[in-house]
Amino acid sequence: MLPRNLIDSLNFAVEGLIYVIRTQHNMKLHIFFTVTIICLGFFLNVPRVEMIALCISISLVLLTEMINTSIELSIDMVKESFHPLARIIKDISAGAVLVASVNAIIVGYLIFIGRIEPQIGMTVSRLRNSSWHTSFFCLVILLCLVIIGKAIFHRGTPLRGGMPSGHATVAFSIWTITAFLGSNIVVVSLVFILAVLIAQGRVKREIHTVWEVAMGGLFGIVVTALIFQVLK
Repeated sequence: MLPRNLIDSLNFAVEGLIYVIRTQHNMKLHIFFTVTIICLGFFLNVPRVEMIALCISISLVLLTEMINTSIELSIDMVKESFHPLARIIKDISAGAVLVASVNAIIVGYLIFIGRIEPQIGMTVSRLRNSSWHTSFFCLVILLCLVIIGKAIFHRGTPLRGGMPSGHATVAFSIWTITAFLGSNIVVVSLVFILAVLIAQGRVKREIHTVWEVAMGGLFGIVVTALIFQVLK
C-alpha cells in the first residue's frame, strides 16, 4: 500500500488539475485537443519518437496554462487595486502559453501532415485486429471518464472515494475485456470473481458506497462493451 502522505500528495495534484479544467475555459479546450490529438496519433500508429515529441509539446502547453492560472490567482490575491505591472505580468504569462501552443501546432502539423488520409483506414483496421491496442484504449478512456465523473459529482477525491468507483470501473472493464477476448469460461469466471472481490473491498473499507461501486462496475462494463462493438 502506498504511504498516506503520497496518496494525499497525488490527490492534491489531481485536484489542482481538476480545478484548472473546471474554472478555465482555455484549459478545457487544451484538454479536448489533447485527447483528440493523442487518440489520432494512436489511431495513425505514429512512430514512438514522434509520439514522444508530440507528448512533450502537449505537456508544455498544459504546464504553461496551469502556471499562467497560478500567476493570475496569485496576483489577484495580493493586489486588490489595479497596477500596470500586474497586467504586464499576466500578459507575459499568457504569452508563454501562446508560445507553447504555437510550438505544439507546428510539431503536430509536421507529424500528421501526409499521414491522415493514406493511413487512417489501415490504422483503424489494425486497431480492430489488435486486442492489446483495443484493451489499452478502453482503459485509458475509462480512467479519463472516471476523473471527469468525480469532478462533475464533486464527491470524494480523484484517487479515493467519489462517484463512480474507479477501482470497480477498471476491474469490471478488465472482466469485460476478458469476456470478449477469452474463450475459457473458467478464466472469465475467475476474473469476474476477482472484480467482485475488489468492489466488495471498496465497500467494506467504507471508501465507496454500494451505489458508487455498482455504478462504477456498470460504467466499466457498458463503456468497454461499446468500444469493442464499435471497433469490432
